[in-house]
Amino acid sequence: MKNIYINTLLIALFITSCSNFDEDINTNPNVPSQASGMQLIAQAELSLPGLSSSPQGEFMSQYLAETQYVGTSLYPQQSTSFYGWYQGPLADLQAVITSDNLTGTEGPIENQIAVAKILKAYYFWNLTDRWGDIPYSEALKGQEDFTPIYDSQESIYKDLFAELKEASNMIVTGNLSNDIIYDGDISKWKKFSNTVRMLMALRLSEVDPATAQAEFVSAIDDGVFTSNDDNLFFQHLADANNQNYWYGQIVNQNREWWALTEGLVDQMKPVNDPRLPIYGNPARDSGEYVGMLYGDEVNLGTQEYSLLGDAIYAQDAPVYLVTYAQVLFAMAEASQRGWIAGDTASFYESAIESSILQWTGNTDTVADFMMEPGIAFNDAIGIEQIATQRWVHLFMFGYEAWAEWRRTGFPNIMVSPNGAAVPARLSYPDNEAFNNEVNYNEALDRQFGGEDSIYGQLWWDE
Repeated sequence: MKNIYINTLLIALFITSCSNFDEDINTNPNVPSQASGMQLIAQAELSLPGLSSSPQGEFMSQYLAETQYVGTSLYPQQSTSFYGWYQGPLADLQAVITSDNLTGTEGPIENQIAVAKILKAYYFWNLTDRWGDIPYSEALKGQEDFTPIYDSQESIYKDLFAELKEASNMIVTGNLSNDIIYDGDISKWKKFSNTVRMLMALRLSEVDPATAQAEFVSAIDDGVFTSNDDNLFFQHLADANNQNYWYGQIVNQNREWWALTEGLVDQMKPVNDPRLPIYGNPARDSGEYVGMLYGDEVNLGTQEYSLLGDAIYAQDAPVYLVTYAQVLFAMAEASQRGWIAGDTASFYESAIESSILQWTGNTDTVADFMMEPGIAFNDAIGIEQIATQRWVHLFMFGYEAWAEWRRTGFPNIMVSPNGAAVPARLSYPDNEAFNNEVNYNEALDRQFGGEDSIYGQLWWDE
């Protein structure tokens, strides 16, 4: 990924003129009067790390424990807004999809629209997996509709499968410019589209296994990630304008508020997991890796526990969103379920190898790690091992790990601080009861018996 015009891509200027002068006197010929298709796409791409960079996501998956201010990790019932996603990246992408003014100067128009559709689908997938039914088919219409209906999650999934297939099929030869994720490589966008379909299909394993298998196999046939080079990640810069969220918190704000959880360290330390020194730092008091009990309100401190690793909160650290290791873990699970041919153990071992390579930069320790008790593949507990190692791999993309935990129930190590179980969803923005009352209440009645609870189960969460 290249640092290309990031600051200019944030701006779409609309310049007005003074009526006493020629109409173009206030027009700067060096600044576009409206954003191009790829500028809008790049602006939407700038929101991608926000899908991952959130303490709340880490709490949902119990990767991090709060060292000082424990309140939000105790799972209080509270509303969570989705408005920013609609008003920001989704609005930008919709503007590309519906535009009549795209030009081919930044690459084939078909490919610009295809990438916008793919990213739009990816954002919506994340939203529906967090909240459940959400505004979808009537959303993003601006003044035409301020009160969109809430589509069912089942119908959203069905449409997203179709949208991703359509986007992949419309791709033509020709790369794009001003793409800050894949540097315009349209073949990688096509792989990403198919990979998202594959992972979406796996999410339906318990609620609709027939559809899940069919969509999973179709996505593989169309071409998914084949190496870590295909990973979708956002590369932050060593620059205050585009730095890592965690750097801003820990370095700029001096907030040492997060330690690795006891659950995470207990999964990694006994088996000499080579990713642990990346994920966290040794505790200052002991020089050992020590996890903190999630939600502990008594034994607080920053000296006794392993705080977030230097590499994770570095100013220019990448944020991994969709990775080749996830593809391999998914294939391992699909093989174990009988959906696809292939050796489950081989997929599983390759997934771990790709994960270690992604996080550490080498595979020197893989052979020894694979021989550790509990890591070596055991067919009798295959799904549990696959799910647990996927959870370890997804570190710092807590929302995705949380979704996979809700689907599989593994790893079976989550604690309930003050008796509060891990939530099953996020609750809707509380001002939806005023802004979109009829559709909001209808969605609550349909899904959760009228209650906007963080323990209401989503459609696929059987």
